[in-house]
Amino acid sequence: GLENGAEDEGARVSVCGRLMAKRVFGKKLAFFGLRDATGEIQLFLEKKRVNGGLGDDDPKTFKNLLEWTDGGDVVGASGTVKRTDKGELSVYVDDWTMLTKALAPLPDKHKGLVDVQTRYRRRELDLIANPDVRRTFELRAKITSGIRRFLDDRGFLEIETPTLHSQPGGAEAKPFETKHAALGLDLTLRIATELHLKRLVVGGFDRVYELGRIFRNEGVSTRHNPEFTSVEVYEAYADYESMMELTESLVEGLATELVGSTTLPYGDETIDVARPWRRATMRDLVDEATGADFRALQAAGDVAGARAALAAKGVPEALCAKGRSVGELLNVGFEELCEGALRQPTFVIDYPVEVSPLAKPHRSEPGLVERFELFVVGRELANAFSELTDPVDQRARFEAQAAKKAAGDEEACGVDEDFLGALEHGLPPTAGLGIGVDRLVMLLANAPSIRDVIAFPLLKPDA
Repeated sequence: GLENGAEDEGARVSVCGRLMAKRVFGKKLAFFGLRDATGEIQLFLEKKRVNGGLGDDDPKTFKNLLEWTDGGDVVGASGTVKRTDKGELSVYVDDWTMLTKALAPLPDKHKGLVDVQTRYRRRELDLIANPDVRRTFELRAKITSGIRRFLDDRGFLEIETPTLHSQPGGAEAKPFETKHAALGLDLTLRIATELHLKRLVVGGFDRVYELGRIFRNEGVSTRHNPEFTSVEVYEAYADYESMMELTESLVEGLATELVGSTTLPYGDETIDVARPWRRATMRDLVDEATGADFRALQAAGDVAGARAALAAKGVPEALCAKGRSVGELLNVGFEELCEGALRQPTFVIDYPVEVSPLAKPHRSEPGLVERFELFVVGRELANAFSELTDPVDQRARFEAQAAKKAAGDEEACGVDEDFLGALEHGLPPTAGLGIGVDRLVMLLANAPSIRDVIAFPLLKPDA
């Protein structure tokens, strides 16, 4: 409420933060810009005010203030509140303290910090120099707390599961390997939280989830980081239709609450996350892309026909050769011909059993399972299924995966006897959902690369 040029002598305040700018006018007047996590404020500095009651040899003189401080220093200041003649709300300083002296300079305030590799390697400087980056990580924190609040309000419990596994499982991915010295155990970092969470459902927790780090020994790209965050959700007496409704509600709610709209800018596109979202079967999408009838090909077991249909549309021969069944080739065709074209939120449903070792057989479509993946802007955002509850069927699928692993497939899983033992005690009909939190943040923050939303992404050493 102060008018320009006015001072509120009764409002005595103390502030502290990083010195971002210095404007010095002769030997008697200066203006400093101070920033903390809540924003910026100006320090109004006059020699007569700062030196009030100080001797010339006092370390806190105005002269020392100018000589000793540099951009990047962390300082404290006390005084009254004043609005300058030009309308800038300021602390009219009469006392100051050097809290931390910065030995290295800040990035150039005009050029900023623009080199992408330097920004990722020196994230602390990126955060200081680029306010938009700070806002992205503030949004990320609100998204993760929003996910937890959404699930907690619906009766889900977050229960932590082990990061070190003796048998990797819950996904097809190459694990990181490690060793426990005292026990002499070969272990891996977890590639999913799925199997332990489902064991909790067997134990009587009908609604559980875990939001945490997952580790997969894979390449780095704009959408992949070997260490990433996911939330996995399991609900007893539900199916994959239930998970579609849960996913729509979660994402639409986060967008409304945190972005203020269900219409999101993403690059040069506009993405609408308002419910309901499109649902399409994988077969229908691949049939449309190829002109083939994959239901008939799958019923006939016509692997050669499926390969020919994909090759005719330019799918590389090496990828076609890797498909040993029509179901595997259906998945190859989807990834190569359809995935990138799914820009608006789309549930791709009903996957081949060959690529879904933990999903329940489809109730009406032989050779398929009740599974969906959510795609937005051409990339997978979520994966869910009606969970397989039959321990005999599960063992057969694990053994098929183990055979693939023995044949050299580094992403195939083995046989998890602990999980099979749990299934033998009865897993209720259950639906499971996994959402890639980093990719969700990318969508809501309009970030083109996963490295933009992970504070310290994995990078090659700087030569």
